[in-house]
Amino acid sequence: MSQINSAAIEALRSRLKNATIYTPDSEGYKKSLIRWSDTGTKYAGIVVQPVDAADISAALLWAQENSLDLAVKGGGHSTAGTSSSDGGLVIDLSRMNQVTVDVAKKIITAQGGATWKEVDEAGAVHGLAAVGGTVNHTGVGGLTLGGGYGWLSGQYGLTIDNLLSATVVLADGNIVTASATENTDLFWGLRGAGYNFGVVVDFTYQAYEQKDPVFSGILGYTPDKLEEIMDALNESLANPDARFGAMCIFALGPEGAEPMVLVLGFFNGSHEEGEEKFASFTALKPVLNTLDMIPYSMVNTLQNPQATYGDRKSFKGIFYEPPLDPKFARTIFNDFMAKIQAEEDLTNSAIILEFTDMRKICEVPLTATALASRNPTQNGIIYLRWTDPSRDLEHRAWARGIQAKWKVELDARTKHQGGESNVPQYINYAEPGDSVVNNIYGGNLERLQGIKAKYDPTNVFHKMQPIPMGASVDEKQ
Repeated sequence: MSQINSAAIEALRSRLKNATIYTPDSEGYKKSLIRWSDTGTKYAGIVVQPVDAADISAALLWAQENSLDLAVKGGGHSTAGTSSSDGGLVIDLSRMNQVTVDVAKKIITAQGGATWKEVDEAGAVHGLAAVGGTVNHTGVGGLTLGGGYGWLSGQYGLTIDNLLSATVVLADGNIVTASATENTDLFWGLRGAGYNFGVVVDFTYQAYEQKDPVFSGILGYTPDKLEEIMDALNESLANPDARFGAMCIFALGPEGAEPMVLVLGFFNGSHEEGEEKFASFTALKPVLNTLDMIPYSMVNTLQNPQATYGDRKSFKGIFYEPPLDPKFARTIFNDFMAKIQAEEDLTNSAIILEFTDMRKICEVPLTATALASRNPTQNGIIYLRWTDPSRDLEHRAWARGIQAKWKVELDARTKHQGGESNVPQYINYAEPGDSVVNNIYGGNLERLQGIKAKYDPTNVFHKMQPIPMGASVDEKQ
């Protein structure tokens, strides 16, 4: 890590009004570098924690004048380090985490450094909920700018489908509003490729009445039930209910015990209806059953015990065309369990498969937002967690091998069904530089290039799935 010239740092200090600054010799510097995954930690040359857009603007311009690498940190959940910088400037939005609620209009506004915990809890006070992340310490910014799936997506669509406006600090330092009536091209690009255009300092969302609790919890099964669980999950997609959603998790039991198949279930309705919706699952005699009526704001805490801060982590996006073949699921399960049981340092890893009613999401035309992955294809994640940094490359390579098997299965299934094999895939589940998940922007790429050239022509914002510049569309795809 190279030191930034002290005169340059003093020049920055003189421009900032309310921000906190950390340099490598500052108390609190190391704490400011902490990310959700230790793989995301890099030693910044300087960290700025602003409390307003004006200081963000000043810091952005200063970084460009000094030819410094720039990173923006919201929730800090990137396992690839996209919210960190090695020797450059980090604009850390963690002090900008306020959430306000307009009860009459059912609107929630969250600053760019807020997490979904703040959004969920602020909405709950007023009997409201927004479509947000399924792990509540995820930042609002990263999830929103890439699309945003949540438990309410079956009813209300993606997070971006409920984004009403955003305040953005552009690369040239200007502070603008993007909405359906202002800077509409930027608003289009923010919704699905938003990492590429500026620093979003606040998001305004449409919220919905959620006064009643929901039926939700975790079901745990022994591995012999896997095929029957897959049949039940496939049935939930074949006969969808917008109020129903589920995740299937392949993981070891507590403290590295025996392999388990977990189902995290959600139903936005009464206890009686919920029990009926999950009847095929409870009939399989789970060894764990926590299904009950709970406040909506609690649902997004259910994965927190597995998704704690610390250790080294890798996300590899996987995608499948339903129905998911139970035989293929069995092969993946067996291979994955053999690996994480043999490698003690991987025992807290998991494969997470989502089963989401995509009808509402697919109602929105592909050209309505920058998000190119509106299709029936379901999402999932290979979530590896370990502690030994010397094995980073090895573990990531192994995960890519598993990921490639899912890609082969997806291509075979879509081809068999007469669909397009190169389906655009969900940006938030694709690590930058991922050779397996390489089609992100699909047919929206050319329009995105024009917006990128207008709002960020020097490519200041290039950390997360950068929009390729200076090549033909064919070459980029």
